[in-house]
Amino acid sequence: MPNHPSPPGSVSRRALLTGTAGAAGLGIAGMGLAGCGSVAGGLSGKTKVKQWNLLAGADGAVMTEMHDQFSSEHPDIDLEATTFGWGTPFYTRLVMGASGGNASDIATIHLSRLKSVSPATLLDPITIDELQSHGLDPADFPEKIWEKCFVDDQLYALPIDTHALVNYYNKDLCGQIGALDADGRLIETTGVEEYFDILRAVKEITGQYGTSLDTLGGWRQFWAWYRQADGEMTFSDDDYEMDDDKALQAIEVMYKMSEEGLCPPFADGGQCASNFENGAAGLVQVGNWEINRFKLFGGDNPDWFSMTEMPDFFGNRRTQGDCHSYVLPYHNSWGEGVREATLTYAAWMLQHSFRWGEGGGHTPAYLPVTEGAEYQALQPNSEYAGVVENVQFDPDVWFSGSAARLFDETGSIFNQVYGLQMTPEDALAEIKTRIETLLSLPNPVD
Repeated sequence: MPNHPSPPGSVSRRALLTGTAGAAGLGIAGMGLAGCGSVAGGLSGKTKVKQWNLLAGADGAVMTEMHDQFSSEHPDIDLEATTFGWGTPFYTRLVMGASGGNASDIATIHLSRLKSVSPATLLDPITIDELQSHGLDPADFPEKIWEKCFVDDQLYALPIDTHALVNYYNKDLCGQIGALDADGRLIETTGVEEYFDILRAVKEITGQYGTSLDTLGGWRQFWAWYRQADGEMTFSDDDYEMDDDKALQAIEVMYKMSEEGLCPPFADGGQCASNFENGAAGLVQVGNWEINRFKLFGGDNPDWFSMTEMPDFFGNRRTQGDCHSYVLPYHNSWGEGVREATLTYAAWMLQHSFRWGEGGGHTPAYLPVTEGAEYQALQPNSEYAGVVENVQFDPDVWFSGSAARLFDETGSIFNQVYGLQMTPEDALAEIKTRIETLLSLPNPVD
């Protein structure tokens, strides 16, 4: 996961909407706002649709492939897709563009960030009638995710997928220790010790670790295990509540895993994946988006690994995750036919999201795809399809969610826990201090 800068300083919503906020004040001095709202026609006679996204990895390549297919099937639509830097650079550009009505026609965001981009003023709502006229229906999406697409009873987002922290495993190594069931899948374990027993046995073979993970992205593991224990984290305007005992329990798992040498004391995103590929670890806990990397690594043997949901540590298999979603940035006005063409694009991408799941590893949110026979037979994707019901979104507060400050602020703390440089008790105290500091700051788009 890239290290992304902190979000911009506070700027009033009125200043954003009137265009009086300086670009330097938002930390993007010198960044152009290319991508004004599209207009129909032009020299080509096509309707231009401008799309912004933050998908620069292997899944981005799959999206580009899908875009090419869409364009070939819709010669009357000129789709112009632009990929910006993951995290704060993307969200800053989206906010600046939408504040003046000059953003793209459609953008891909994380659903956990929907409220933080002030949808009532910076996004255009979508009507159910519009969806249905393009062959989509509310019943086509998981209820839990669909509900998060609304703010104040207005629909602002269309969910594309579920992506989450999952558990990959080397089938040969796990077979050697008897950790595969009769179908060749990783056996289900209950409780921390049963899973640690698998890691201990794998470590005996690898000589290094049982599992690998991203120690700089420790929020993901913490939130998975905290939520498995039914830990809640709720925020009000100037206060918050969390369960210290359950939070400490989750951090102690992280510390113990490293203390026993079952995971690396330090590994960034690249090292995390490499440990799995080079056999230093027989399992790896990382996002489902790494599926294509591992398949390519296998060369003539792309099935050398498989994947399943996170292990059951505290009574269930909940995991940290999010949802890529389409939103319509605020427009001063829509060119003739542009909104219609934009929704045509969104509907087509959802209805053809089998390829998104197959190639990008994400679980499509469009149920006619995921419940179809073709997807149900897809390996290893179908093995972790249940993650849709177990995904736990980050806390509902402006500095939380994918690419937000809570992830960054806690990442350095969890990295010290894995490095055995900070005790779980001290880590919890520091996390609370960071949260209290963030709470004292204003939302940049308020």
